[in-house]
Amino acid sequence: METVKLPASTAHDTFYASVRESPETIIMRIGIISDTHIPEACDHLPPAVFDAFSGVDLVMHAGDVYVNRVLDELAQIAPVIAALGNGDEGLDGHRFKLEPDDRVRSAHLLEIEGVRVGLAHALPTPDETSDRVFENAMHRHFGGVVDVLVMGHSHLEGVTRFGTTLVVNPGSATLPHNLVDVPGTVAILEIASGGHVTAEIIRLG
Repeated sequence: METVKLPASTAHDTFYASVRESPETIIMRIGIISDTHIPEACDHLPPAVFDAFSGVDLVMHAGDVYVNRVLDELAQIAPVIAALGNGDEGLDGHRFKLEPDDRVRSAHLLEIEGVRVGLAHALPTPDETSDRVFENAMHRHFGGVVDVLVMGHSHLEGVTRFGTTLVVNPGSATLPHNLVDVPGTVAILEIASGGHVTAEIIRLG
């Protein structure tokens, strides 16, 4: 399957995916990971990440990557895009800083089978603020409300719908719920023909 990157009219990337014929009519299968905190949490990605992401068309990292080689490791699986996390800029006591990398932006916007998918590290959601604040944050990051929002930061995995937006947080692959020596989590997002979306949290172990 080929993913074609077209010139974007905003500061974000817009991707269009060509249709892949399959019995499930899946257009794109996306592996979602966040808050890896490498090398503070561990030296390398858990091997189970590669098993969970086998066969994905794209990997989205929702931020707090810390070092670029994590993206290089993920790129062995599929093309990678990443959101810039609060721990990726070397500020506020964080020891690591991502080097300039075309794969990393504060926000990415993808359009797949008419589904607008936004990727950012953290946005305020209606369970902690108001619907208006949530919508305004999406407008600032993506130019409007998105159908699917992929985000991280909390280390708490979950798939929740707020209005018309499905929020997918994969949790942390290395520090779930900020705990050590506990299997982490990732997520799989599938977009099928007609814009049908499904998301699943996967525990790594």
